[in-house]
Amino acid sequence: MVIVSSDLFERERPVVPSTRQCMSDRFRFRPIQCSMSLPVSILDLVGMRTGESAGSAIARSVDLAQHAEKWGYRRFWLAEHHSIPGLACSATALLVGHVAGATNRIRVGSGGVMLPNHAPLVVAEQFGTLEALYPGRIDLGLGRAPGGDFHTMRALRRDLRQSGDDFPELLQELRTYLGSELPGQVVKAFPGQGSGVPITLLGSSEFSAHLAAMLGLPFAFAAHFAPDLLESASRLYRAQFQPREVLEHPWLMVGVPVIAAETDAAAQRLFTTPQQRFLRLIRSQSVELLPPVDLMDEIWDEWERAAVESKLRAAIVGSDSTVEAGLRRLLATTGADEIIAVTDTWDHAARLDSYERMAAIAQKIDRN
Repeated sequence: MVIVSSDLFERERPVVPSTRQCMSDRFRFRPIQCSMSLPVSILDLVGMRTGESAGSAIARSVDLAQHAEKWGYRRFWLAEHHSIPGLACSATALLVGHVAGATNRIRVGSGGVMLPNHAPLVVAEQFGTLEALYPGRIDLGLGRAPGGDFHTMRALRRDLRQSGDDFPELLQELRTYLGSELPGQVVKAFPGQGSGVPITLLGSSEFSAHLAAMLGLPFAFAAHFAPDLLESASRLYRAQFQPREVLEHPWLMVGVPVIAAETDAAAQRLFTTPQQRFLRLIRSQSVELLPPVDLMDEIWDEWERAAVESKLRAAIVGSDSTVEAGLRRLLATTGADEIIAVTDTWDHAARLDSYERMAAIAQKIDRN
């Protein structure tokens, strides 16, 4: 079985536990100097503006990934959502391949594939193919939520009695198809078998934290929309982590909304775009990106305000110094090894500016 580095989740041969080393390519191991700054990555939902085509939104995502690669982001992940007007991320594996083909070095993956929506064999074949096309650059983040409502579950041909409790069994089946062939194994994934595509478990509860810990896998907590259990799940993951062949030490990734701008006021105004998205979500409306507004109080009532602020409670929004302070607080309370930033703004230039600022801020933060 391949070994996944706790620094990059890339393949490497076993190393002395006290030594941190980086991968140079897929098969050949060569130690190089690793940056000790905070690793940062991106989660993209491929948000669409009102009246915008999916192709245009995807093109903006590709442009962001190309800039992120230049700025030193670790990975670029794409979400999976179905039947949600305003999000063009339903065909996650296709988007991963498209972005990987438009970039050169940055790791590209799913954040994540909702495994109960898919046959594990199909997921293994899709990501095994991606790994064959872009060796050493593909990540497979997995979640157990449906990624849609009841009617969407039916359209995806899911067993409507599923509760997510069978996720461990689905995960084991998938890992069988991606790992070395087992004696007597009848069904095999080609491509996929033996590819060892790195798996990360995603979640917003202690269930996934516990499972990731027991299996010795990286864990990504989705605080960008469900921050309530962030601290308890983080503690549980670290406390229960069991070293495995895949990962020697726990690797906790935390997804949070981040908007950095010239001033706190400018960032807060940009933040009204994701606030409007969540407001429309709880109103069961489409969630296209909307232009920022001066006052949200003219749009929501008190109950809606409380609901949106609860969902976005982990957001880090402000000037460079404010964002740096927010990141340091997040690291202090969770011990996160890596931050996955979710930045949704109406203006693409403002989004690029925020991510560029975030990359520069991360360089100042020593992860040790």
